[in-house]
Amino acid sequence: MHTTDTAPRKPGFPYRRLLADARYALLLNVLCAIFITYVLSGGQSFLLNLLASMCIGGIAFLLIDGIRLAWWGAQKRAPLLPFAALVIVSAAVAQVSGTMLFGWLADIDVPAPVAMSPRNVGMTVFTLVAAATAILFFSSREKIARLQMEAAQEKARAANIERQAMQAQLQMLQAQIEPHMLFNTLANLQGLISFDAERAQLLLDQLIQYLRATLSSSRAGSTTLEQEFSLMRAYLGLMSIRMGARLTYALDLPEDLRHIKMPPMLLQPLVENAIQHGLEPKIEGGHIHVQAASDGGMLTLCVSDDGLGLDHPGQTTGTQLGVANIRERLHGMHGNLASLTLTANHAAGATARLTLPIHPTTTSLLP
Repeated sequence: MHTTDTAPRKPGFPYRRLLADARYALLLNVLCAIFITYVLSGGQSFLLNLLASMCIGGIAFLLIDGIRLAWWGAQKRAPLLPFAALVIVSAAVAQVSGTMLFGWLADIDVPAPVAMSPRNVGMTVFTLVAAATAILFFSSREKIARLQMEAAQEKARAANIERQAMQAQLQMLQAQIEPHMLFNTLANLQGLISFDAERAQLLLDQLIQYLRATLSSSRAGSTTLEQEFSLMRAYLGLMSIRMGARLTYALDLPEDLRHIKMPPMLLQPLVENAIQHGLEPKIEGGHIHVQAASDGGMLTLCVSDDGLGLDHPGQTTGTQLGVANIRERLHGMHGNLASLTLTANHAAGATARLTLPIHPTTTSLLP
């Protein structure tokens, strides 16, 4: 029998983090050399002071940052007292070993670093100050990085919650069938059964087709333009049986746009508004035209009718609610890249125009 060790593996040493910190340590060594040469006037040339700073500062950096990363890791903050002891010991060791390394590299007879001369004490203090400055810098940098990571995680959580809320709202919208429309259809079906069985059967077939398309769409997270237009065809076919000759319609979907993915139930509220608030209240009825077009990476969906228009009093209730819902969903999915506009037609009726970006690689309108 084979067993699998499921214990979490200890993460390896963060060499990339050490190399990233080394860039700032090298810069600090250069600044220390400039400070010693031109401010303290140590009597040596800048190149010799730079070599000494690199030797002492490099060893101090490797000891402090290397032990910190190996012991506490890149993400965990080191405890204050143990870390302060590490800095003091590392600075003393770096001062001794770095001075000896400098003398060997420069072939210079330097004073013994273990002797407690004023110069050696002063250089040790300077090393401690430089190390403390580096520690303050790295601590601030780590704190900023931690805060940025926490802010990014919080932003991701907020975005996830917003997506879940939007999805819940979408599911409610998708699963909701207009009771008024459904009840009227069933009432018409009941009335037709007694004197026009053939038309009643046609109405029933259209109702089943519409309900099947609606329920299928309500269970899907996305749909295609072809499926969305099929749903509109079922709904308009159902409404044309109800309204008879008072309603005509046309659906215009180019072949190259059929498989573009999009969030479901964007066209449904617009078509329902055009029927319920534009054409159905109009005595002679009218015509509705649903069309899709693309231009410059943008998809345009238009729902036009020649009904009562935007100034009709019935537009102030259901229309505004449905339009506000669509605009909120568009803003949540695409920000300012998507829009919904309502304009009055020149002769009669209104046009609702949806504009959404098409993803360049996946031909998807989903965020």
